[in-house]
Formats: sequence, structure tokens, C-alpha cells
Amino acid sequence: MELIRESAGTHPHYILISHIRQLLSRDWQVVLKHVFREGNMAADYLASLGHSLSVGEHAIMTPSPTLNHLLLYDVMCIQTPRFILS
Repeated sequence: MELIRESAGTHPHYILISHIRQLLSRDWQVVLKHVFREGNMAADYLASLGHSLSVGEHAIMTPSPTLNHLLLYDVMCIQTPRFILS
């Protein structure tokens, strides 16, 4: 979220960040909010998947069984607890 809000002209993923900014600047209301990975496991799964893909935009036409399961949890508002080591 910081990269989207700040100047990221030298970031290696500047083009992708620029596309996100263009989407946010359209005529609609968007709110960016940080959510811990346990609060949205589907997004965490997709972010992890993204690390194995080439840089750019990708469309998932058919979600994997794992992603389907996580999306169901999301629809049902099921979250996992966040454990913090002290």
C-alpha cells in the first residue's frame, strides 16, 4: 500500500504500480485497507502464487481447488487466528 501511495519511480515493479494507480484514479470510490494475511487467506494465496509467475498481469480463469476452498472461507467470513511470538 505504501508503494501505491508514495512515489515509486525507481521501484522494479513501477509499471505494475502505475497500472494500479490508474485503476484507482478512475471515476469510482476505492478504499485501500491493510488486512493481515489471516484475514484474507485467498489474497495471501494469490500473492504467494504471484511470486512464482513472471512480472505482469495474469488472469486465473479456473481457480484451483485450494483457491476455491479459500474463497469459500472468505465468503463465509472465516478467519484464522494470528499468532504473534513475543
